[in-house]
Amino acid sequence: MKTSAHSRSTATLDSPAMPHGTIKLMLVEDHPIMRIGIAALVAMRENFQLVAQAGSGEEAVLMHSEHHPDVTLMDLRLTGMSGVETIRAIRRRSPKARFIILTTYEGDEDVHQALQAGASGYVIKGMPHDTLMNAILKVHSGGAFLPPRVRRTLAARTPGTELNAKERDVLVRIAQGKSNKEIASELGIAEITVKCRVSTILDRLNVNDRTQAVVIALQRGLLHF
Repeated sequence: MKTSAHSRSTATLDSPAMPHGTIKLMLVEDHPIMRIGIAALVAMRENFQLVAQAGSGEEAVLMHSEHHPDVTLMDLRLTGMSGVETIRAIRRRSPKARFIILTTYEGDEDVHQALQAGASGYVIKGMPHDTLMNAILKVHSGGAFLPPRVRRTLAARTPGTELNAKERDVLVRIAQGKSNKEIASELGIAEITVKCRVSTILDRLNVNDRTQAVVIALQRGLLHF
């Protein structure tokens, strides 16, 4: 049965049982030094085996088909395809694939999008390494893993505040300091259309001006630099 984002958000941190066999892991991380560190943590556990490492989403899609890992550790911010886009691409080929997000980003929109894409766990880099180890065991056993800090972030999310792709395109350009006229020219749309989208963005983010919109969007994970 498919696990909903809501049920994931209520996952507990009970210590999962140790598996009888080896858990095959794939790591998707575009920073080589970070990959080395995570690989070293995994190597400390006898029952974990890192079968593949990918530095991009495109590479991860190919490697997943080749190695069929039990659990994939996925960074959100990758060169090219994002972590969320990579999860979606892999799940189109392997619907039962299991993922744990391992990231520095912890905005409510980051968490929401990852869970919607199909991630079962969400771990913030910098948390104790036992947190990641427990997440792997929990997700491998078919459960979900969200630390209390992540659950609180998700619980604070206001429904109906999502931005669609066209609104996000405008928001990115607002963050770049561009005027409505410049945005209209870049996107090939009417200036009045840009004004309407800006108004929608301000309303959904519950802010009064463009600067506040950028600040809130960065905090929530709607924007990344």
